[in-house]
Amino acid sequence: MIRNVLGAIVALAGAAAAVLSPFRDWYDGRLGRHYRLGDLFTGTGVTAAHPGGLFSSLWLPFLCAAVVTAVGVVLRSRLLVALAGVVALGFTVLWMVRQGQATGSLSVAGDGSGLGLGVALAGGGGVLMLLGAALMSGRRRGRAGRVYEAPGSGDPDTWPPTREPGPSVQTSPWPEPEGDAPYAGPGAESGRPGATPSHPSGDDPSGDESWPPGGKPSPSGD
Repeated sequence: MIRNVLGAIVALAGAAAAVLSPFRDWYDGRLGRHYRLGDLFTGTGVTAAHPGGLFSSLWLPFLCAAVVTAVGVVLRSRLLVALAGVVALGFTVLWMVRQGQATGSLSVAGDGSGLGLGVALAGGGGVLMLLGAALMSGRRRGRAGRVYEAPGSGDPDTWPPTREPGPSVQTSPWPEPEGDAPYAGPGAESGRPGATPSHPSGDDPSGDESWPPGGKPSPSGD
């Protein structure tokens, strides 16, 4: 976030300098808006004639670069901001080439007869736009911004993005067993309801013990 803010400030400062540059001296006391835009694409170089309007002068490409910079800052697009810086620097270098063809050379003089402040503003503005694009971190898409498809019928309770089963997924088609098994009644041990429970050998369900075939002994012990 801090990088985006810092980069936006630097880029907007460069865009402002580029837009302002055609209203300053470029060469030999001539303003940048006095150069025809079409002269930059001719083989003879710039001419001494003034353009017919502001939008047909050198100001137009710098205005476009400033607009692209503003859009790139709003969208947090490093590519747009860098593109605006390349446009500003490109037209500045192209003007220098065409001016050098017209005059034979370029010079920097203290009396204002050489390169002026406008060229410095245009070139510096393009550099600041590129620097602002480098400082910006751009838009980052985290996991919170991702859109996941809805789970299918085969796994309705899975959680994106790991597709791990959710808490309500059952691995068995039968009902889940409860913690304490309820009383199933007599015969539960034999596996069928209502069955007579089995007794160990020697236990009579009527309460009488089992005796050998000789009969039950008499109370006297005989």
